[in-house]
Amino acid sequence: MKAVAVQTFGSPEGLAVIDVPEPRPGAGQVVVATEAIGVGGVDAVILSGALAAYGFEEGHILGSETAGTVIAAGDGVDPSWVGRRVWAFTGQSGGYVEQAVAAASTLVPLPENVSAVDAVTLGSSGMVAQFGLERAGFVPGESVLVRGAAGGIGIMAVQLAARGGAGAVAVTTSSAERGDRLRKLGATHVLDRSGAGGEGAPAAYDVIIDIAAGAALPSFFGKLNPNGRMLVVGVVAGFPPADFGMEVFAAFQKSLSFGVFSADSVPEADRRDATAELFAAAGRGELEAVVHEVLPLEQAGTAHRKMAAGEVFGRLVLTPAGS
Repeated sequence: MKAVAVQTFGSPEGLAVIDVPEPRPGAGQVVVATEAIGVGGVDAVILSGALAAYGFEEGHILGSETAGTVIAAGDGVDPSWVGRRVWAFTGQSGGYVEQAVAAASTLVPLPENVSAVDAVTLGSSGMVAQFGLERAGFVPGESVLVRGAAGGIGIMAVQLAARGGAGAVAVTTSSAERGDRLRKLGATHVLDRSGAGGEGAPAAYDVIIDIAAGAALPSFFGKLNPNGRMLVVGVVAGFPPADFGMEVFAAFQKSLSFGVFSADSVPEADRRDATAELFAAAGRGELEAVVHEVLPLEQAGTAHRKMAAGEVFGRLVLTPAGS
């Protein structure tokens, strides 16, 4: 079968389409005939080589979430999964393939009115956004700033904060056109990438959900209210400066909180339940799956070039031939 692997770190040109054997499920695993694959920010970070020291080496097959139909089940797996449409988490690897192996414990059945493309658009992004807001202690009535709101996690954070009763939902983004689209999804104020602008926007916020990180991260501590909380859920702009914590100490009397969040820290059963509820909400028309473009699996390099160029609003999705 076809797969896309990181042949060399650095640019999207380092991705290569390769042939690999069709997989067989191990104990507790299933094989999913892939219909849609989510392209995420973590894939871009792995491709850059920034995580090589953490075991993501050259030759790595990217992709952490897929959706399709279960075609085989390993020992210890309920055979009734075979033939069902599901969303599955592959564990930060092995998703850019025509047939994906996943632990059966990660599977979430798809409602009839939720497509595979919508599932990989809502799945991990929505889960990270939802648990991120919870981890930041967000409660109805508080003001929220979503930094880097045009990607999958940011768009879901905007929708979930608005749906959760936020007093204000501000966003940082790169253009007025994107700002208008984010307003339709629930944003109340649109700021530029530095956090400036936004007529009538709050001077500071109770919660900042940051998907970007990068060199500008410390400047956003000044946009927190007393007892405000900043939570970083992504590093698409790179890692912050080594001394970024000094900005927190400079505002010691405001009792600010800073944290990072990975969905890996959430119990698997809670992740499944949250993802199932996201799909149900989308099926009821309460959440929108924002898909930027659907591309063939073989064009994974094109997808990553679009992300690197900042062209993407929403989610890029890959589909194998014939799916």
